[in-house]
Amino acid sequence: MKTVMVTGVGAIMGYGLLKSLRAADASVRLIGTDIYDDAVGRAWSDAFEQAPLTADPGYGQWLGDTLARHKVDLLIPGIEQDLHWLSDNRALLATLDCRVVLNNSHLIDLSRDKWAMDQALVALGDACRIPSLLSGDFHSLTAALGLPFLLKPRRSYASKGLVWVREERDFTPHAPLLGEYLMAQPIIGSAADEFTVAAFGDGRGDPGPIIAFQRRLASDGSTAKAWVYQDDSLEQVVVRLCRAFKPEGPTNLQFRRGGDGSWRLLEINPRISSTSSIRRAFGYNEAAMCLDYYLHGKTLARPTLRSGFAVRYIEDFIVYDRDHF
Repeated sequence: MKTVMVTGVGAIMGYGLLKSLRAADASVRLIGTDIYDDAVGRAWSDAFEQAPLTADPGYGQWLGDTLARHKVDLLIPGIEQDLHWLSDNRALLATLDCRVVLNNSHLIDLSRDKWAMDQALVALGDACRIPSLLSGDFHSLTAALGLPFLLKPRRSYASKGLVWVREERDFTPHAPLLGEYLMAQPIIGSAADEFTVAAFGDGRGDPGPIIAFQRRLASDGSTAKAWVYQDDSLEQVVVRLCRAFKPEGPTNLQFRRGGDGSWRLLEINPRISSTSSIRRAFGYNEAAMCLDYYLHGKTLARPTLRSGFAVRYIEDFIVYDRDHF
């Protein structure tokens, strides 16, 4: 019996992973962790540990002790902060008797700063790049990007902090932040032209199994509705990017389709994304792939995918006769 620990199980990606792991192999022992002791992921964990913040100086000791106590075979980070801490502390991870679902460090570092990723795409000369600028006033940016245009935080996720600039008064309060904190981009396509793609890289440039969704976003930036989508031209872009950045393990690529039909890269998230549970419903179980790849050393075959549509909604988890898990 294998033991898998998932962090951040109070968040949709974390508890979605627990459900997907259970669906992949009912014999796997699941350890959930979260900074909150009432995280809903406790409901799908065989054991639960409350975690300190990754910013806590004692986090490394806590992690090592927890992995050893539960004899964890595989650790999967369920939130961005944990992914970054693990990537920054690879020397410590090398001393632990546990495999970790962790993408290559270069790609993780690029993903932390959208400007760094932009410059990497410039160096590649890749056509999927969205033109990005770090300087300019309202008039020069309007001339270069058109109206409306976006001010996008260099370091953020799930569409957080976006500023739509439709007129000069939208731009003025944010102008001092352009460069160090914000970058300017044109708006590509519309909300109906957003796509999310999952790949499972082998670390050498092969994207492995791929699934794509056309999607609509919820107000928090997560996927609210998704349609299974297949397009050879999109897959060709994914293959090209994976050949360049050599992701290892689960990797999420997000695109907009322009009015001319071209594919433009919004970002690469070098991890399992919150859409993972929807992918599982259509035959693409990233959690099962993690078990096969990291624990059993298997070469992953492309799964048989189902077509269809998914919509997310809020549901309740109820506990009777007590006020705790």
